[in-house]
Amino acid sequence: MVLQHSINTGDSNLDTKITEWLLWNKPFLVVEEQKLPDPEFPTVKYPNPEEGKSALDLSIKLANKHSSTIILANDPDADRLACATKTKSGEWHVFSGNELGALLGWWMIHTYRVLNPQADLSNAYMLASTVSSKILASMAKKEGFNFEETLTGFKWMGNKAVELMKEEKDVLFAYEEAIGFMCGTKVLDKDGISAGVRVAELSAYLEMLGLTLSDKLQEIYTKYGHHISENSYWICHESITIKAIFERLRNYYGKPNTYPTGILEGKYIITGIRDLTTGYDNTKLDNKAVLPVSKSSQMITFTFENGLVTTLRTSGTEPKIKYYNELCASPEET
Repeated sequence: MVLQHSINTGDSNLDTKITEWLLWNKPFLVVEEQKLPDPEFPTVKYPNPEEGKSALDLSIKLANKHSSTIILANDPDADRLACATKTKSGEWHVFSGNELGALLGWWMIHTYRVLNPQADLSNAYMLASTVSSKILASMAKKEGFNFEETLTGFKWMGNKAVELMKEEKDVLFAYEEAIGFMCGTKVLDKDGISAGVRVAELSAYLEMLGLTLSDKLQEIYTKYGHHISENSYWICHESITIKAIFERLRNYYGKPNTYPTGILEGKYIITGIRDLTTGYDNTKLDNKAVLPVSKSSQMITFTFENGLVTTLRTSGTEPKIKYYNELCASPEET
């Protein structure tokens, strides 16, 4: 039994009917207090499933009551999807956007192969924003499809998908770590409803094999290498302060393009620097970044000698400095 949760919006009936039909009339539960539209969102502090368990309190309570094992949650405009599953210990695990990206990426390539057994995977593409996990890149290396990264935001991934489709390429999947997913090309934007259907579909398939979503995620890491991500943010309301922080990083030794070369007194060495505000990238022969440059926003990526990749960027809509960290292990190291 699956519980579907939409935070006081009008998409719950549509989502439930579609998914029940696709899953052979398996029952769906809906949180009644959040079923009808309400612009005040009285049942949550923040009507955003990105907030994790705090946005899923009513869903978890109802799921426990009815012994449901999966929760699917959309944000108010249903363009994002969160998913939580009940673990063997009885606790609830809320998947991160990167974990769901890994699961959905695997499912999209699996179903593509089943439906197109003669298809050439060298013609297939998956996309992700540059601050998202590189798990799809690891899959691509092993499976033979193509992976491309874009700037943050689905306008970049949608436009890239259109560009590839004009070249008669098959775009299977795109995602960003902020629980935004594009499954196929029917909707060239993040879509929480179609993504929810795909997760429910995958879960039903795995259930037949005696597996859970968590089991499958571990299988993915075993095959393609473990990818550990940690993302968060700092609140800063002063734009002058934010600019000063990034300018300090760009002029660390008193001259332009003299970024930090390490942290903790040189314990961790920085080998790669990409600044998508200025267009500087010391990993390229001409020191020029490949991705588009935007002087109106701040984004610097540091690659460390041990493989850790850290990106600092400003939010386009909130007074935040966001940070994204990922460390990837090879399959042999996992």
